[in-house]
Amino acid sequence: MTVLYPEIEPYDQGMLDVGDANRVYWEVCGNPHGKPAVVLHGGPGSGCSTGVRRYFDPQAYRIILFDQRGCGRSTPHASDLRTDLSVNTTAHLLADMEQLRQSLDIDQWLLFGGSWGSTLGLAYAERHLQRVTEMVLGSVTTTRRAEIDWLYRGVAPLFPAQWARFREGVPPSERDGDLVEAYFRLLHAPEPAVRAKAAQDWHDWEAALLSVDSEAKLNPQWSRPEFRMARARIVTHFFHHNAWLEDGILLRRAGLLANIPGMLIHGRLDLGSPLGTAWELAQAWPKSELVIVNGAGHAATDPGMSAALIAATDRFATRR
Repeated sequence: MTVLYPEIEPYDQGMLDVGDANRVYWEVCGNPHGKPAVVLHGGPGSGCSTGVRRYFDPQAYRIILFDQRGCGRSTPHASDLRTDLSVNTTAHLLADMEQLRQSLDIDQWLLFGGSWGSTLGLAYAERHLQRVTEMVLGSVTTTRRAEIDWLYRGVAPLFPAQWARFREGVPPSERDGDLVEAYFRLLHAPEPAVRAKAAQDWHDWEAALLSVDSEAKLNPQWSRPEFRMARARIVTHFFHHNAWLEDGILLRRAGLLANIPGMLIHGRLDLGSPLGTAWELAQAWPKSELVIVNGAGHAATDPGMSAALIAATDRFATRR
């Protein structure tokens, strides 16, 4: 059984005005004089989880968490159809990270990200090399078109019943096309019931892929309609636009990270983001180390994942 660090509460928190009428929630935990580490949550649109605080030694780290635009405690919330998603893009999130770093008077920080958070972390590091001390990335993604297509069609033969329900959630004429685009439109429909059903169907599909344990319990927030709506709207918004990243750019530019140590933690049985992406990144990033967790899937709670993530943060805790 993995021994997590003790539960801790923030010693500082606030709302950062990042412009475009958006305010980003942030909090800081651990040692005020410790090594700065920023947590980049997944989704996009999942919001930061209090549980991730326990992946860090609170005596060694100054742990910064924040909710990306439109989700969690940030405002306005994307569950409201009036919230303007045109000012919620990868470039906006990268700018928000820099504004947060500067507002907290941090020169450099460790990046810790999982799933979508690993994509965001790579994009940030390749743009702001001098601001990153190390990186710990779990369930690695780079949000290439092929990765999106795998997640929302390629993996379908492994989950035929769940796929059938997901596919049936869109109009018949769109079922053989781009389902991300189809759900993107449904989630902007004027009828609340249409949007609510689309958000539920979207999350039912994603839930099937998260863990190797088919009986694993989802985070309770997945049952909240407001969470499902915000997350589904943000995910489809980002993936419909390929996260505003030139396809494959993060892997092609990974050589820029040559002087930044990194740990890549990936489940061998990850069906949401197959191991190949993490392996490709490890080949392109000279100072990275790939840790393959046998028996684990995409979820950080799968067997061995939490232990590997904690080992990685422990490894970098005293490195200056």
